[in-house]
Amino acid sequence: MGAHSAIWQGYVDSSLMGSGQFDKAAIASHDLSDVEASSAGFSIAPQELASIVTAYSSVDNAFAHGFTVGGEKFVAIKADERSLYGKKGKEGIIIVKAKSCVMIAHHGEAVQTTNAATVVENLVDYINQHS
Repeated sequence: MGAHSAIWQGYVDSSLMGSGQFDKAAIASHDLSDVEASSAGFSIAPQELASIVTAYSSVDNAFAHGFTVGGEKFVAIKADERSLYGKKGKEGIIIVKAKSCVMIAHHGEAVQTTNAATVVENLVDYINQHS
């Protein structure tokens, strides 16, 4: 694990998991080739990272097919060049691209997607300003 991964793990632990909004979180490399840091037990398979790449490259594809993260299939409710939001019942996934990484955070049924998204979007704004 490189020095960068230790920094990303800090963001996962304190900024994402520490917010109380998420039950699982990870940070992927900017090109979505690998997971740099994650909360315990949250794994994202290479083909799932590829499905996120596809969702980012085609908004139509994201809305038509959704994307799978951590073994769960999500329906896209927002898709643009920065942010992908997905829902599975009342659960949700927030994926936001920063300059240097991609934040991926999952929330449970008790959390509102809009509130969860605000946490991730604000963290990405912070990282973009300080990287």
